[in-house]
Amino acid sequence: MQERKLGLLGKKLGMTQFFDDKGHMVPVTVIEVGPCTILAKRSEAVHENGKSDGYSALQLGFDNKKEKKVSKPEAGHVKKSGGVAKKFVKEIRVKEAELAKYEVGAELTVALFEGEKFVDVIGTAKGCGFQGVMKRHNHHGFGRTHGAHEYKRHVGSIGCRNPTRVTIGKNLPGHMGNNQVTTQNIKVTKIDAARNLLLINGSVPGKPGSYVVVRPAIKKMGK
Repeated sequence: MQERKLGLLGKKLGMTQFFDDKGHMVPVTVIEVGPCTILAKRSEAVHENGKSDGYSALQLGFDNKKEKKVSKPEAGHVKKSGGVAKKFVKEIRVKEAELAKYEVGAELTVALFEGEKFVDVIGTAKGCGFQGVMKRHNHHGFGRTHGAHEYKRHVGSIGCRNPTRVTIGKNLPGHMGNNQVTTQNIKVTKIDAARNLLLINGSVPGKPGSYVVVRPAIKKMGK
């Protein structure tokens, strides 16, 4: 079984086009990946206070926050790392044996993805509000005939006489989007280490300016 590699935090900047060595135009999504500051470490080992975190992970921070917006608890927390408060903070799981490789206060950049051909991107999808079954679940709707009056986009039957209830999992109207989405196996087109940019050939959840987590593709490890 392949070991999961460390991922980084980033921001989706938008889409553009990139011309490869053969002159072919490739549509790409540009993501600003890092630099990410290690704010804290979580370990399964017992600390000085006699307690354990119960898991091993690195707490990463991305995108500096304005000083006037930093609360006192936040300032006290980041003081240990010698950095500044971050807008996007997330814990990334790592193996317990690998924790010693990283120090609190160190910065991780997009250079961590050198040699990776595919990545997975985790983000929050765009919110679409309350939607019907045709947009939310791709229902085809009723026929556009004179007899289908005001039922063209309706749900249709949602139950039966026995049992007299709506079955669990029935496709119904409701809130759409604004949920966590993972896009897997996106091909890496180029890594610009000087500007901390990652160009990938594929779509990424969320709107431009939204925060994402980028990690080496799990299903492509060892291939």
